[in-house]
Amino acid sequence: MSTAAAPVRTGVVLADLLPAVRNRAAVDAALVLGGAALTGLAAQIAVPIPGSPVPVTGQTFAALLIGSALGARRGFLSMALYAVVGMAGVPWFSGGTSGAGGASFGYILGMLLAATVVGALARRGGDRSVLRTAGTMVVGSALTYAVGVPYLALSTGMSASAAIAAGLTPFLIGDAVKALLAMGALPASWKLLGRRG
Repeated sequence: MSTAAAPVRTGVVLADLLPAVRNRAAVDAALVLGGAALTGLAAQIAVPIPGSPVPVTGQTFAALLIGSALGARRGFLSMALYAVVGMAGVPWFSGGTSGAGGASFGYILGMLLAATVVGALARRGGDRSVLRTAGTMVVGSALTYAVGVPYLALSTGMSASAAIAAGLTPFLIGDAVKALLAMGALPASWKLLGRRG
């Protein structure tokens, strides 16, 4: 008799492993709301970068974890709720700001895309091993920058090279640290849940 954990099937994300309940829609709504709130809280961890209008925050990390844990649809809805409520005036963007049009708003739009794609990758097993999680986090970060950096350039009048220098380069080390954290947390969660299941 083997003591190895049974592999968790692909096609599910961590949130799908919650115990079955009668009102799944209410659980999904709570997960979406909780993901948006977690992102808003993480955004308050903001460290200014000299020479850049974009601070280092925890919101990108939160968005990628939420996408992985909730999947594409719920991850998208969480980030959409975060963006819409912040645009409506709730001060939960970085540093307690709100509204659209700021220099860093493009990163919020990028996180919406990133959470969706990361969620789709997680549903295909992209968060089950250290290497797959690393690849998934790189894709999510790249998508965030693919929207955020051009938006930064357009909103501030920076050249493309200046926007890259101010809105991408200073964040690469922090992104590597965030990826390392995810590489430990997500596969470990799957192993723990696999042993319990």
